[in-house]
Amino acid sequence: MSRAQISALVFGVGGFGALVAATASNEWKVTTRASSVITATWVYQGLWMNCAGYIQACRGLMIAAVSLGFFGSIFALIGMKCTKVGGSDKAKAKIACLAGIVFILSGLCSMTGCSLYANKITTEFFDPLFVEQKYELGAALFIGWAGASLCIIGGVIFCFSISDNNKAPRMGYMYNGATSVMSSRTKYHGREGDFKTSNPSKQFDKNAYV
Repeated sequence: MSRAQISALVFGVGGFGALVAATASNEWKVTTRASSVITATWVYQGLWMNCAGYIQACRGLMIAAVSLGFFGSIFALIGMKCTKVGGSDKAKAKIACLAGIVFILSGLCSMTGCSLYANKITTEFFDPLFVEQKYELGAALFIGWAGASLCIIGGVIFCFSISDNNKAPRMGYMYNGATSVMSSRTKYHGREGDFKTSNPSKQFDKNAYV
């Protein structure tokens, strides 16, 4: 079993778990410290507490990221060398590469959704004409960014792991060629030794005849 695939699986599944936690969390934004000190309360909001247009876009991107991460995890398990499903090594390599592409897409969706949400928060925070309640970045955004990074890293490792599978048959072919050359040389030397040992017997027979 390849260490690269194990590392990719850990990164991908870990990123998928972080995306699920970030999507389900209500801490996408939190009230500013100044207003919280005055009111002595903290107000949190997530993706499921508002129906604004940009929030719906972020919601769709995070749902897509979680769905892609789920299918990427399944493809990754099938493409692992240690599993008995998936067919031959070549088929498993293709499935592992597909898992890598799906993980990368999942990470990009999550990165886009979190960045879009954070951009809206920072724009409202620094806008002097915005008179409503201002918010700061919540913990769920950082969890989403971390999960997206893990998914992208795991996907890249899975895509590069296909090159390791392609190198293995070439090494075996070179090794077989070396053994065949060695065996042919030993056979040649063996025949030469038999020829040398057979000549004295022939000369001895001629002398005895004379």
